Formats: sequence, C-alpha cells, structure tokens
Amino acid sequence: MAKGIMWAIRRASSSYKKQVFMTGASRICYATSEISSQYPKGHNEGASNVISHRPLTFRGFQLKSHGLFMESRSFSSQAGTKSSGEEDTDSDDGFSELESSTATEAIQEANKVDESVSEQDLSEEDRENVEAPQELELSDTETEVSKRKSSRERVSSALFNAIVAAPALSVSKIMDKWLEGNDVTRAEVAAAMLNLRKRRMFGRALQLSEWLESKKQLTFTDRDYASRVDLIAKVRGLKKAEDYVGMIPKSFRSEVIYRTLLANCVAEVDPKKSEQIFNKMKDLEFPLTCFACNQLLLLYKKTDKKKIADVLLLMEKENVKPSLFTYKTLIDAKGQCNDISGMEQIVETMKAEGIEPDINTKSILAKHYISGGLNEKAENVLKEMEGGDIKENLWVCRSLLPLYAALGRADEVSRIWQVCEESNPRLDDCVAAVEAWGKLHNIEEAEAVFDKMAAKWPTISSNHYSVLLRIYASHKMLSKGKDLVKRMADSGCRIGPLTWDALVRLYVEAGEVEKADSILHKAAEQNRSRPMINSYLVIMEQYAKRGDVHNTEKVFHRMRQAGYVSRISQYQCLIRAYINAKAPCYGIAERMKADNLFPNKGLANMAAQVDAFKRTAVSDLLD
Repeated sequence: MAKGIMWAIRRASSSYKKQVFMTGASRICYATSEISSQYPKGHNEGASNVISHRPLTFRGFQLKSHGLFMESRSFSSQAGTKSSGEEDTDSDDGFSELESSTATEAIQEANKVDESVSEQDLSEEDRENVEAPQELELSDTETEVSKRKSSRERVSSALFNAIVAAPALSVSKIMDKWLEGNDVTRAEVAAAMLNLRKRRMFGRALQLSEWLESKKQLTFTDRDYASRVDLIAKVRGLKKAEDYVGMIPKSFRSEVIYRTLLANCVAEVDPKKSEQIFNKMKDLEFPLTCFACNQLLLLYKKTDKKKIADVLLLMEKENVKPSLFTYKTLIDAKGQCNDISGMEQIVETMKAEGIEPDINTKSILAKHYISGGLNEKAENVLKEMEGGDIKENLWVCRSLLPLYAALGRADEVSRIWQVCEESNPRLDDCVAAVEAWGKLHNIEEAEAVFDKMAAKWPTISSNHYSVLLRIYASHKMLSKGKDLVKRMADSGCRIGPLTWDALVRLYVEAGEVEKADSILHKAAEQNRSRPMINSYLVIMEQYAKRGDVHNTEKVFHRMRQAGYVSRISQYQCLIRAYINAKAPCYGIAERMKADNLFPNKGLANMAAQVDAFKRTAVSDLLD
C-alpha cells in the first residue's frame, strides 16, 4: 500500500529533478501572519544546485540519481560566542533605553538563569512547519498531558507557577524549597515542563530536568533523556547535545534519542550534521520512520529541493507510509516553486489516501494561490476554512486575517476582526489582526488593536511588541518605532532576537545602517541569546549595495562567530560587495570549498567577475 502511495507522490513530484528553481526571487508567501515581506531577498536557498554524486547506500539498494547526502558545509556550535566590531557610542536611539531601564535590568538579571535561545533563529515559515506536537521532545507523561488538553487550553501546574514566581532564584533552589512541603510527581513535572516549553523557557526546563536526574526524583526513561537532548540542543547547541547522547546509558539510547537530535540539526538547517545523524541511525539498525524522512524533506525543502525525490524514493523502497506532515511539506515545496498543478496533484493524492487537509494545509494552499495570482481559488479555500458559520470556528480567525490581508481584502479583514471582537478575542487573534492591518497599510487600525491587546494583557511579551515594531519598520516610521521601544522598556519586557531583528530593520529602512549594525552588535555582546540570521543578512546586504567590502566582510565574520554555518546566500552577498566596489576578491573559491559549498551557475558567474587572476584578451596578448 505504502509503495503505491509513494509512487503517486513521486509522480506528482517528478519535476523536482527537472525544474530550475528560483532563489530569493521566487514568489513565496509564508503560511503565517506576515507574508514574506519581512525576509531579505536572496534568503531562501531552496534552489541550491549543490548535488553530490556519492550514492546513498542502504541495506539492499542504492540511489544513484543524485545521492541523498551531499558534502555539506561545516558546523559550528559557537552560539554564544561574542561578535567583534566597533560599538557606536551614540545613545539617542531608543535602544539605549533598554540598556538603562531599571526594570529591564531586573528582568535581564532574572533571565540569567533562563533560556539562552529564547527566540530561535527560525523564520515564521519554520515555526509553522514544526510537526506538532513534537512527541519526540516529550516524556511519555508530557505527551499524555498534551493530548488531554487542546492547544488553546492551559495545563495548570503549581510547580510551573512556583518556578515563574521566583525568577531570581535558580530552578535547583526553587525545587529544593518545593520538596519541603510537596511531592514531586511525574504528572506535576510533566505539566510544568509542558508550560515551560510552550513559553519557550527552555533554560529553566533544562535546569528542572538536570535537577530531577541529579536528585534521582524520577526514574528516567528514553523519552526523558530525549527531552533533555532537545533542551540542551536549544540552549547550549548541537555539539553539547551530541556529547550528552554519548553519556546516556547505552540501554536508553533508543531511536527517539537520535531522532530528537536529528530534528534539532534540521532546525539549525545544518545538512551535513543532519545527514550524519540520519546515517548513524541506519548504522545502529533503527527502523526507518516517517518522522525521520519528514525531517529530511523539511531540510531539503529549505536547502536543495532536487533531493526531495530521493527521499520519496527511499520511503517507497522502505515501505514508509507518508503522514499528513509529509504531504504538507511537499505541498509547500511545490507552492514555493509556483508549480500549482503539481501542488494540486499532491492534494488529490492525499485525499485519495483518506487524509483530509487540515486548516494549516489549507492555509498553505491559500498562500500559494495568492502568490500565484489565483485570487479566486484562494478565496474559495478561505471560505472553506471558515465553514458554515465563522462564529462556530473562531480559532480559524488567526489564520484567515493575514490571508485576507494578503489578498488586499480590507473588507474581509474588518468582518473577521469584528466577529473576534464580539466573541472576546484571544491574544493570538489580536496579534494576527495587528499584522493584517499592517499588511494593508492601515497603521491606525493596527495601533488601535495593539492598544486594546496591551490593555487587556498588561504583561504581553516583547514578541508581541515586535509585531507592531516590524510594521513601523516597513513603513519607515522611525520616531514611532523609538517610542514603542521606550514603551517596551518601561513595561519591563525581556528583549530577545525577534525584537533586535525588528529594531535592525527599523533603522535600515530609515537609512541608518550603521546604527542598525551598532544595535545588533550590542545585542550580541550583552545577551546570551544569539541574533537571528536575517538580522545579519539585512545589514550585510546594505553594505554590499554600497560596495563596502570591509563592513560586509566584518558582518560575514560575525555571523560565523555567532555559530551560523556559511550558506550560498551569504557568499552571494559578499561577492556582490566586491563587484560593486570593483575590487578583486582573492581566494573566494577556496573559501567556499572550505565551507563545503559548491557554487551554482549564477554564483560561479558572480565569482568570475571578481577573480583577481581572470584572463582577458589583453592579458593573453601580454603573455
């Protein structure tokens, strides 16, 4: 049965090996509330032409078409390494308010025991494409607790409340005090862990896990160890997580341990490490699961779509039946290539197998219809998402608002938001409405919704402020952006990578690139969380446009220091700086080779323009 399914999918996906994919110029809309405008051009590297001719060997067969695994770029786990560069001492920028605010200092002090990566360097698309719930990240009890509760419902936990109520104390001290009058039950721990994860408080969740093991309060299972691996990867980096795997008792090093590590490698978009872990799982003779294959599909959707067909062939050979997430990933990959007919074929195959598209899948379809200019088809999907009565499906509003905004339908955004207001909107609904009005360039409405949200939830996070801050940035409203940053400081928000990214864009759009660079440098120096890769790229691109080779190279180096592996897009930007400066770039081919990157035709042509030793008709005559 699975082989028949996979044959149908591979037939629908056959063009992955034939089609030429565009990179940053691809018409891509993102499935969540903001649609593509916040990402710098050239960031999507799904069109990489990097192909290895090494065959992928599994027991019993070989794939020689491309070889599933490529010689990829090197990996660095220096997520906490400080950046180099000069600081701008000018403090009249709004950002300085965050540095001097007493309230913010208190919050930062409290967060010293919190997560070092509170807001991952993931795009909105990445967040939508995380398989949820990620059972590999949860212990058995956590999974049971999660399944008992809907995604909109909070899981109460006295232990979680105790941890949050005493932010200045380390979790170990809180737990020692907890033992004085309370029992540590697996159910209570599971609920606390789930709440910490939902709020991305991975640092505290890790401390709780470490305390539980050191105090032998729980008998650890393989899923408990897997949960620890996941937390270490998120907080301390992949290298530390991999080291910890080696310390887990051998009898507990099950498949769930390695697939957890694999998922985190994919989240870091590290093909080489992901492929190493995948091969390791095969060497250990773990059964090939749909989850592991889905991770590869997700990886190659971002890095090299031509390899998607190889993964599908592998699934067919190993009789691995695709899941809903498999179909979502393939549909999104087809949509990114503007292959609407291929996308629709995969949907039909999915339905034929008795799997109906969920709301997220329909959102993906709608955004690609919008991107392709098929507005009528998009509106039909949106009406289908609404159902007979939107008041009975209020949870869909957060998906509908940004999609109607992408269609330019202010009337529909107003209608949906009115229904939300009449039904006591949730925080996510408000955030979606702010983004939708911003997309429609209706700043007053966006501000009005934000003010209502802030009044109803006085302790909203910096993430929520960042939504409005990004709108100000895209509309070059520097003064309002500064005022909002001061408001954030006064509220005591902990500032993280999403806010830094919005600040960077605010100043870049205002033409103050050096100020944006200074802000990012301060953020990297003064905090344990590393900035988003997009924050570096947007500054790097501005320097490249000017032909400012020195500063472009400096940002390139700082990205390395932050632990980001080099990608094609970074080299494209770097070479562009040399082209605009009309300067030779010595050793660029060797640098790419050292990073296990092999230029596609476009990048090779760019590199040829800055080759210091290129031959010309005149040089041939002189020779």
